[in-house]
Amino acid sequence: MSHYTHSVATTATDRRLFVAGEWLETGDWIEVRSPYSGELVGRVAKGSAAETRRALDAAEAALREPLPAHKRAEILVRVAAALGRRHDEVARLISAEAGKPMKAARVEARRAMSTYTFSAVEARTLAGDVVPMDAAQAGEGKFAFTLRRPVGIVGAISPFNFPLNLVAHKLAPALAAGCPVVLKPASQTPLSALLLAELAEEADLPPGWLNVVAGPSVEIGDVLVEDQRVKLISFTGSAAVGWKLAERAPRKRVALELGNSTPVIVDETADLEAAADALAANAFSFAGQSCISVQRIYVHERVRDAFVAAYLPRVEVLRLGDPADEETDVGPVIDEEARERILAWVAESGAEVLAGGEVEDGLIRPTVLADASEEAKVCSEEVFGPVVVVNRVGSLDEAIARANGTRFGLQAGIFTESLPNALRAANELEFGGVTVNEAPTFRSDQMPYGGVKESGNTREGPAYAVRELTEERLVVLRFP
Repeated sequence: MSHYTHSVATTATDRRLFVAGEWLETGDWIEVRSPYSGELVGRVAKGSAAETRRALDAAEAALREPLPAHKRAEILVRVAAALGRRHDEVARLISAEAGKPMKAARVEARRAMSTYTFSAVEARTLAGDVVPMDAAQAGEGKFAFTLRRPVGIVGAISPFNFPLNLVAHKLAPALAAGCPVVLKPASQTPLSALLLAELAEEADLPPGWLNVVAGPSVEIGDVLVEDQRVKLISFTGSAAVGWKLAERAPRKRVALELGNSTPVIVDETADLEAAADALAANAFSFAGQSCISVQRIYVHERVRDAFVAAYLPRVEVLRLGDPADEETDVGPVIDEEARERILAWVAESGAEVLAGGEVEDGLIRPTVLADASEEAKVCSEEVFGPVVVVNRVGSLDEAIARANGTRFGLQAGIFTESLPNALRAANELEFGGVTVNEAPTFRSDQMPYGGVKESGNTREGPAYAVRELTEERLVVLRFP
């Protein structure tokens, strides 16, 4: 933690667990501290396997009394409206517990409203398909259609970096699909998740449909993996943990949204000023702690020096400091362990440091490295910090090959004025999403978002998530 004083933007409070429509104390507490100052933001009751099993009992009871689609939609709309009314409070809570600059925290709060709003639409329109039975001789005289039925109880595990909106992406589509949820939020940032539970309660969500249990990952996660009442586990976090979960639960659906080592190509035709603008902002927002934070930039050798000349001034003017300050661009990483790991990776890369690379008042300055080896961790692993590597390439062939040379595959991008180059990148980059003349850090909450390779096996975005959260049931009618 950094060594100076700071007034946390929200008053420290105690929060209880939310289970079966009740707020529970357990006698033990998790302290939530500011990643910026170390000051206490709040305390959360520490749950265990016992509270998790109680939550599953409540979710099982909720399933026995399904909510009609219109009621689910109305609840989702009311939560979205409450997020709008309490926008400033919500953003300040995100900033305080995650160390997220207010600029980014306000965006996250708005995005969570969108996630609930789009989920309400899905609740009202979720339906199956008509099957054209007489397209085959065997189907003559029959009419068939599919129903979408909820998969069942969802066990959700969310990360620290988007403590509100990534939780919303688990809770809102699940309710839209008719699935009760037992949520384990990140222990560093559980307060935003419990605020969403409060808003759901105020929106008249019946008991058992949402249960929030903060506590040890091993204890709570073991129950979610082993209890056969949990039909789907939704996990966002590291690839190592996510794929291990999938191995341990072979008979459950396990929806994984994992990490990336996000590449961007800047070809010789690109608008360098536009590329520099987008890639400066999107490499360092929230200190690079996003699964799709720009990490590797491959620039054609003909324009490499001109790009760097445009890029570095935009990086150097980013304001480092207190996340509660509305002018701050780059705040702290989540904890001291993360800070030391990131600095070690920079040091061992052996790459030329063009900017940053040092700590100022406990914060890592935005760091730009040049021509790092693809084997270095700053290229081959997910840094999850304010570090970007600019590597020169001799051709689009080389750029695509190096961008693909990773076990990850979440999102990638290209800056180009060449339509053939854009289409080729879209076709050949082995990622779940490809952006053209936009940083691959871009995400809008209604779009299908997810990865390939070790970056995951699902798609988020309410319209796509509800497909994962439902099962198709075929109904065949024989004409009299």
